[in-house]
Amino acid sequence: MSRTENLVTAEWLINNSKNTDLKICDATYFLVTHNRDAEAEYLAEHISGAIRFDIDAIKDTSYDLPHMLPTQQQFEDHMQKLGLRNNDIIVVYDNSPFLSSARAWWLLRMFGHKDVFVLDGGLKKFKAIGGKLETGTADNLPKSDYKASNPIDTNVILFKDLQSEIESQTPRQILDARSLARFKGIEPEPRAGLRSGHIPGSCNLPITSFLNIETGEIVSNAEILNILANAGVELDKPIITTCGSGVTATGLALALSLVGVRDVYVYDGSWAEWGSSSAPIETD
Repeated sequence: MSRTENLVTAEWLINNSKNTDLKICDATYFLVTHNRDAEAEYLAEHISGAIRFDIDAIKDTSYDLPHMLPTQQQFEDHMQKLGLRNNDIIVVYDNSPFLSSARAWWLLRMFGHKDVFVLDGGLKKFKAIGGKLETGTADNLPKSDYKASNPIDTNVILFKDLQSEIESQTPRQILDARSLARFKGIEPEPRAGLRSGHIPGSCNLPITSFLNIETGEIVSNAEILNILANAGVELDKPIITTCGSGVTATGLALALSLVGVRDVYVYDGSWAEWGSSSAPIETD
């Protein structure tokens, strides 16, 4: 995969806004510690025509965890209600500090949607170049007949399988997208009741290290490769990404996809699941 197979620029989005097959989705999400309301911010200001893709709702509700991969039926139901179609070109964006739109990108690819792209720089970049915005809710799209299919160049790993790898001391490379302080266990988790630390043998790669603070855009492929090399990541070997609840882990999956890495598994239970279990942890 290349950048153009995963990302679109704000300029591209403006130039292609009249395409009837184009659907724009706001996938902004915040942690409770941000004290921000993604839904309220969407109503106050969003890209013209964008519908709300709520990653906090599109999940398997049978789990008592923040963001678990929905079942095929659950995902289809959500996409049909949103009015998204299998042949749509879907652009997802966000206004969060940690690339939450990557979660929407990953979900769509997990269920076989080929033409899905992340807006590089999100709402911030779009506004900066004068893109058209609107308030309130977008016009409802007619219910669709969306059908899910097989994952495209991505996968998921479950707790029991990862725990088995850790306990047998044969884990794949594990990249943790949380902040260094949370990874080391010296900063409390934003979710109550969780232990502090990280999965044994994992490597800390904060999602913010892949983002340009000024523009919100993802850093160049050369910079991504340099970050990965400095962390000792071997790109020809399988990789598992993790984070707090399965959101920024998908941001790492996106960054890896930009430089052609396909053998990536997202642990969407992430620390919300691991930190609340009796599975082994490390600190510092």
